[in-house]
Amino acid sequence: MKKVTLSLSVALLAMLTPNTIFASDSIKILDDLSFEGQIRPRFETADVVDNNKERANAFTVRTSLKVASKKLFESDMIGFGVEALSVNPLGADTYNSTDNGKVTYDTIVDPNQARISQAYLDIKLPSFTLLRVGRQAVNLDNQRFVGSVDWRQMPQTLDAVSLTTSPITGLNIVGAYVYGINTVKAHPNNQSNETSSAIVNGSYKLHEMMKLRAYSYLLESIHDTYGVAIEGNIKADAMQISYLGEYAIQADPTFENDTTKNVKADSKYYNIDLLATLDGFGVGINYEVLGEKEGSATTGFTTPLATLHKFDGWADVFLGSNNANGLIDTNVRISYMNKDFGKIELLYHTFNAQNGEDDLGSEVDAVLVTQSLGVEGLSALLKGAFYSKGNSNAGAYVANDKSVAWLQFDYKFKI
Repeated sequence: MKKVTLSLSVALLAMLTPNTIFASDSIKILDDLSFEGQIRPRFETADVVDNNKERANAFTVRTSLKVASKKLFESDMIGFGVEALSVNPLGADTYNSTDNGKVTYDTIVDPNQARISQAYLDIKLPSFTLLRVGRQAVNLDNQRFVGSVDWRQMPQTLDAVSLTTSPITGLNIVGAYVYGINTVKAHPNNQSNETSSAIVNGSYKLHEMMKLRAYSYLLESIHDTYGVAIEGNIKADAMQISYLGEYAIQADPTFENDTTKNVKADSKYYNIDLLATLDGFGVGINYEVLGEKEGSATTGFTTPLATLHKFDGWADVFLGSNNANGLIDTNVRISYMNKDFGKIELLYHTFNAQNGEDDLGSEVDAVLVTQSLGVEGLSALLKGAFYSKGNSNAGAYVANDKSVAWLQFDYKFKI
């Protein structure tokens, strides 16, 4: 399937040359062509206390260009998209990118790399159904289980055949067969990580106050995840209350490859979230449990395809952990949002292990995002995460104090 994706990329790029815009005087190969670009410079600094490594400083830039069309061969039923993206250091590169060999520094996972980040063919079918084939960004729900990790300079994409349909009002179903995973890290020869996995996600909106969700994520030689959720918005005069309740389990994987067999998985997931907003101000509380391993399982509850940076603190202390003892994240947040000003948000987390309630530390996160810079498409971000270690000796959870800060500008444009 890799060869199909690469061949599709080459063919579509070839179509963009001036001599191929028209196959004849009467038939247009491409119509409704659009160009989208992004330039995103970022300075990031990270310091883990007492780990015998130097503070990391990374000044990098993401540059991307996407070409897309909703009409191919004058047909409203066929479209395509191709995106090329590169990540390059700009001077300050005293950091371990996981690829540059600078292991004496703390880690910032933004390696110098370039790839075709998306290359897909769209086919529109009846009943509001879209078939997409090729490399694509996939974001489901709040990205807790499947996300594009767009926070890192190189996003995560999937090589997949996906089907999205809305056969009746309020019902939305997404299904996908995934044959390749392109993570944020640099891949040798730009080869994706092969897999044979399946994704199914469905939601039904009863009304504004209630939406039901159910999902199944069958990841080859990792685990199967089955979950349900209920969410909605309740309005009381000028105030709005948003709620979410979610439960999921993980079991032995249905699909296994030849090299990794007899994988055991057995764990549970809980998530409760409440948010009250009034005149741009917001106050929220969240309680999330990534369950400990049970029975003969070797890991606790994990979400390897998620946008992990969004969860369990922005310092990424617990990112990539196998959660064998379980992880409980209790957090509160306050925010203010204004369309002219932007958004400011402050969060406080406390972390505990589910197995024994061990103290795994706390974290303060803060972010300011604004588009009030006088240039259309330009935004700025100032962000920080400050983790303080706990008193636990819970195996892999032992961590040192860590601080991370970011200054970022993001310019998006369309042609």
